[in-house]
Amino acid sequence: MPPVTLLLPARSRLGGDWPPALSSVLGRATRLPSGEAGERAQLLRHFDLLPRGWPAAALTRQADAGDAGTAAWVRADPAWVRPEMTGARLFACSDGVGVAQADVDAFLPALQPLFGDAGFALDAPTPSRWYLQLPRDTPLPVFVDPSEALGTDVFDHLPGKAEEAGVTSRRWRALLNDAQIVLHNHPRNAQRIAAGRPPINSLWFWGGGTLPSRVSTAYADVRTDDATLRSLAMAATVMSTQPLPGRWSPPTLSTLVDLRSVRHMDEVALGWILPAIQAMGDGKVDSIVLDFEDGMRFLLLRHQRWRFWRKPWQGRDTAALAPTAAMDPRQ
Repeated sequence: MPPVTLLLPARSRLGGDWPPALSSVLGRATRLPSGEAGERAQLLRHFDLLPRGWPAAALTRQADAGDAGTAAWVRADPAWVRPEMTGARLFACSDGVGVAQADVDAFLPALQPLFGDAGFALDAPTPSRWYLQLPRDTPLPVFVDPSEALGTDVFDHLPGKAEEAGVTSRRWRALLNDAQIVLHNHPRNAQRIAAGRPPINSLWFWGGGTLPSRVSTAYADVRTDDATLRSLAMAATVMSTQPLPGRWSPPTLSTLVDLRSVRHMDEVALGWILPAIQAMGDGKVDSIVLDFEDGMRFLLLRHQRWRFWRKPWQGRDTAALAPTAAMDPRQ
């Protein structure tokens, strides 16, 4: 019987109430030690990279084009930033902007000389993922993943914001400013707006680094529609990597199921978690881990159904969920 892990969005992003059946199950489950919040931390709980870091650009480049090699890479994804009275907010990035090949054909020739003068090569093997290729020893500032910045003020996440200002940070901020000017003045954006689509008026730099020497995971099967997770699975030579199916189906291998894009509680619970629990009760699944993006985690085991004295869990942290790191979670 294989173990299964379900990657879930943060609880605050799940609309709707917790179904009573799920609340009862979680009330009897073992609460695992909370992990760090955020998409990056959630994925790194399940994949081990050597050397340590988060070179998402190199990983997705290898998956997209197979030519990451020994160069350094930075994602320079198309983005929509909307100015406001007190700043500017990141509204969409990459797939969320709705980029067509015609957009790539229009914008990239205008941007490539700008980055070429800096010694970087810009291209886009797929419309929603744009890449900068850099010499391997290029110093990089701290970049913030777009998933952490969506809906927030971009000035809080400028390159190098998390570190002391320096030459490297200033260089990347200058490049970003120049790119925004090019995009703002480009006639393709007027065409997009006239067609009812948001402008591509900025880039989002993130995921800088070189291809890891080793990526490993405990899973033999990964089911996801996410490019970053898919690239991690490919780098780890996972036996089976496939798109997220439309509904739960019992696995035959240790499986990681990516449900982070599912944002309604009924769909998550009734379509995935409860059917997985039923499969565990039928002896088709050994164990289930629920890993929320906010860091909360549960371990579900078949024998926990006998913990009838436990109160249903209502989606809040509570001391009543006692077993954590110091205890054997299988008790």
